[in-house]
This record gives sequence, C-alpha cells and structure tokens, in this order.
Amino acid sequence: MRPNRLTRLTAGSAGLALLLGMGSSGPVWAKDGADDARARGGCSRSADWELRAKPRDGRLEVRFDVDANRPGQQWIYTIRRDGTLTSSGKRTTNSSSASFRVQRTLPDVPGTSRITATARNPKTREHCRAAVTI
Repeated sequence: MRPNRLTRLTAGSAGLALLLGMGSSGPVWAKDGADDARARGGCSRSADWELRAKPRDGRLEVRFDVDANRPGQQWIYTIRRDGTLTSSGKRTTNSSSASFRVQRTLPDVPGTSRITATARNPKTREHCRAAVTI
C-alpha cells in the first residue's frame, strides 16, 4: 500500500506545480534569516525565477529575478501584496547575465503578507509565477 500512497502524493505534487505554472520543477523555499523569505523555481519553459522578501527599517524589501538564458528578451512583470498590485512594468534581459531584476520597497504592515510576482514574455509566451509568505 505504501507505493500507491507515494504515487498519489507525487502525482498530486506534480499537478500542483503545473497548476501554478512552474513547469516540471516546483518552487524551493528557504529562510535567509529570522524574518526573511525566499522561493525559487522554473518558469513554463527554460527560464528560472527567484523571489525574496525581507523586512528592513520598518519597510519590506522585495526582489524578483528572472534568468531567461537569452539576452535582449522583453518581459512584462507584476508584483502583488495580498492580491493588490504594487508594481508592474517591462524589463529586458541584459546582455551580460541574460536576466533581469525588479527591486521594490513596500511599507511593512503587521501580520503576514503574501507577495506574488509574475513575468511573461509576450514573444515566446513563457511565463513565471512566484510567491512567498512573510
């Protein structure tokens, strides 16, 4: 009976990863410090993402990185806090690292916050979805 249980759990995990749009590799969560949060994962094709959030001086620092492995690609991004849009725009992957970074500082409010970030390449239709709770 154990193999069937493991198979169901594995299939459920894979389904969740696909549902979240992270391709075959799911996110990896880590704590950088007591209050810092970080998640990494794969986008729908070959790009990878990393999302970090940490409190600092009464504010919340958010950093969203996308490594597309191809310089010169244009991406459209959004960053949300608890579902409310805090930032959006366009970024182009740079020539040296073939990636882009978005950094924002938000007011730090009491309680838990869910930070989500998305990136979409309109030309290739690749998309990335990232989330951390801090």
